[in-house]
Formats: sequence, structure tokens, C-alpha cells
Amino acid sequence: MISLRGICRHYRLGEQQLAALTDIDLDIAQGEYLSIMGPSGSGKSTLLNQIALLDRPTAGTYLLNGRDVTSLPDDELARIRRENMGFVFQFFHLIPRLSAAENIEIPLLLAGIDPSLRKRKVTEAITAIGLAGRSAHRPDQLSGGERQRVAIARATIMQPSTLLADEPTGNLDQATGKQVIDLLEDLNRRGVTLIMVTHDQAIGGRAGRRIRIVDGRIIGAG
Repeated sequence: MISLRGICRHYRLGEQQLAALTDIDLDIAQGEYLSIMGPSGSGKSTLLNQIALLDRPTAGTYLLNGRDVTSLPDDELARIRRENMGFVFQFFHLIPRLSAAENIEIPLLLAGIDPSLRKRKVTEAITAIGLAGRSAHRPDQLSGGERQRVAIARATIMQPSTLLADEPTGNLDQATGKQVIDLLEDLNRRGVTLIMVTHDQAIGGRAGRRIRIVDGRIIGAG
């Protein structure tokens, strides 16, 4: 359960202060499918970064599973992210010199998982996304859709309870984007909380709940 209360995020630009988020109140239940929509520059990604514990609020309170995580030290926040959250981005963020399998393995390495267990988990993950035959390929040898599937496998290899996706189809054609959304929604049906930022009304409309953010404020929900 994620609970945000009065979340504000301000940035200082010279003499001016920019309000990126203002008085955000939001509850997200375990297993929910939520889309965050709004125009460019509205604060969608800023809100996602707050939920993901990648950025600290200027004001407000963040409760995760009933625990106040607002002011925890950076190393504790990193541990919480590693154990609870997976991330999928528009630009994939794969390491170019590593193979698909090696990219998927990174979270397991960081967590100190035994090599034999890492190998088994990576094999299972890459088979599940239909890329077993391309596990040795580097990102530049994969299509956009294949790279995003690798990114999703990497994001979920530690079995996080929450998956955060920031414009996950933004670099894909319509048909490939649908395949990626189907994969994300399948994870949600298995119990993973899915929080997706998108400007695409058709994709956003597929979520079980939708919120709209404009000028850093939530102005609608459905």
C-alpha cells in the first residue's frame, strides 16, 4: 500500500521557485493498475519519481506499507527500492556492452545472489519473454520491442511487488507497443502493482484506475 499525503516538490531556478508538484494526495492499493496521464511538463514523471523513492519531496508524507519512508537515509531507500520496486523506462536503459541475459542478471548481481541461482533465474526470465534464442545478443542487435522486453525482465527478476513504467511504449510502433502493454498487464494480473505514466489516452484508458495531472496537481480520477 502506497499513501502520499500533501506531497510537494519544488525546484529553485535562480531567484525563482518552480512548483513541480503541489499537495498530492494519493493512495495506491497492492495489485492495483493505475495510469498517470497529463500533458507534457505536467508533473507525471516527477510524481512517478516520488512514488519510486528516486526523489525526495519538499513537503508531505510518504507511507509505504504503513511505514513512513519520507526521511529515511539514502542507503535505506536504496534497499527498499531494490526489494519492492521495478522500473521500466521509455529509453530502455540497457547497458550496451552487455548481452540481453547479462542485462537481466544485473539486479541479481547487486543483491549478491548465488551464481547458480542467478543463471537459473535469468534462463527462466528470458524464456518467459520469448527471447531464449537471443540471450547472447547485445541491445544494438535487438529490436525496440525486444529491448523493452529485456528491460521488463530485468525490472521483474527480483519479483518486486510494484512495477513503475514511464512511457514504456514511447519508442515503439503501435503493434510492438501493444505487445509490451500485454506483457505488463499480464504481470499485473499475477498480483504486481502496475503504475504507468503515459500520454497515450488509449493505453492509459486500459488501467483499472486513471488519474490526470496538470501543472503539478491531480485534477481528475476515474
